[in-house]
Amino acid sequence: MTKELRRLSILMLIMFLALFGSTSWIQVVNAEELAQNPRNTRALYDSFEVQRGSIIASGAAIASSVPSDDVYSWQRVYTDADMWAPVTGYINPALGSSTGIEQAMNSYLSGTAGSQFLSRIERIFTGQPPRGSNVVLSLDAAVQRAAYEALGDLEGGILAIEPSTGRVLAMVTSPSFDTNLLAAHNTTEVNATYDTLVADPGKPLSNRAIGGDLNPPGSTFKLVVASAALASGDYTPESTFPNPATYQLPQSSSVVHNASGGTCGPGATVTLADALRLSCNIPFAELAVELGDTAIREEAEKYGFNFSFELPLVSTPSSYPRALDDAQTALTGFGQGQVTATPLQIAMVSAGIANGGLVMNPRMVDRVIGPDLSVQQTYESSEYGRALDEGIAEELVAMMVANVSDGAASGARIEGVDVAGKTGTSENGPDDPYTLWFTGFAPAESPQVAVAVVVEDGGGQGQAGSGNTIAAPIAKKVMEAVLGR
Repeated sequence: MTKELRRLSILMLIMFLALFGSTSWIQVVNAEELAQNPRNTRALYDSFEVQRGSIIASGAAIASSVPSDDVYSWQRVYTDADMWAPVTGYINPALGSSTGIEQAMNSYLSGTAGSQFLSRIERIFTGQPPRGSNVVLSLDAAVQRAAYEALGDLEGGILAIEPSTGRVLAMVTSPSFDTNLLAAHNTTEVNATYDTLVADPGKPLSNRAIGGDLNPPGSTFKLVVASAALASGDYTPESTFPNPATYQLPQSSSVVHNASGGTCGPGATVTLADALRLSCNIPFAELAVELGDTAIREEAEKYGFNFSFELPLVSTPSSYPRALDDAQTALTGFGQGQVTATPLQIAMVSAGIANGGLVMNPRMVDRVIGPDLSVQQTYESSEYGRALDEGIAEELVAMMVANVSDGAASGARIEGVDVAGKTGTSENGPDDPYTLWFTGFAPAESPQVAVAVVVEDGGGQGQAGSGNTIAAPIAKKVMEAVLGR
């Protein structure tokens, strides 16, 4: 072989290896990312050439595929569609769109994930029809139903989470919609249904549990402010604050009142513990100014504020802005002003406190199971970070227990169980209905569930309702479902 031929052979070999490497990278390593890209419409259409895997909760399929007599081969069918809509979402080849778990786990459900490459090859050689894998969720069907029925026709959202693992146990939003109508293959009918849902002022397509139009968290945010105070080492539950009936915001003519309209208890001063138990605004406005917006924001971020989470559904970040003046900082002391939050975020605050100050990353998927029932992937729990030392978290737990047993969150009491909780009733404008909140966990000594409930539009009662009378009883039913009561 001449020198020129040898060089040409080596060059051809290098080019072949480069081509082989790049195609292998695309087909194996990068396959999952490409399959999940929303602009990859081919992946969406290809997913309907196979029997799509089921989405499973508590051992039963809540989304499955049945044969279809049209060009798409398979029709997606949802069980208890309205109840599971914020979880499953829908997939529609006629529209080329998908949402929820259908979108986030599409590569696994359609059998196109990189981890399923060998399985696809095996089916080609054995002649078996292509099938997607099943996605097993962490959500508990009984807890999901309890949350769905407790929220009823009210506008709002619920997120229940296991404090020690971050596993989501329930995700409910209302109003909801029938995902079967958006999974149909008749393009004209589906478009008409979609347009109707988009025009609905109740925004049924919004997942209020992890996104949508975020609300001020009201007094539930006092937990973050109290956490920042205790973590600083400069305050204890017995630290005292001036106890006036009105408080003028710094450098402002605006005046803050407690919900009672008077002082926070009878004394000239009030302790941090009593201010939380009675859910008084003025002491927390005073405390927020003393702490400063930077300290509060940094503590809020330890619980997940200003970050988005992939559960794998992507959450809207809850917000605590930078560079607030003292007046705005005072308002955030009781969850008003520019601070906003999702139920997911507020549930993470409670879960972090319940878990000894350690905040876990939230997740909705336990494992992926192949058509042959083999476990193809398992999802492990992971830590987001530590918000509080364990001893300080215990102090905050005790304060939250008092809030339910002898304070402003009595609507969450469960007989024979110590419940830790905090209510919130946030204002939206002089004449606008309140937004009602509750967050808490149970049992306080060994928490199995942390929950956050938001009820919008005043729960139909304008400015007459409260977090304790409307949101807390809803959360109680969710906690009772987890505890088997």
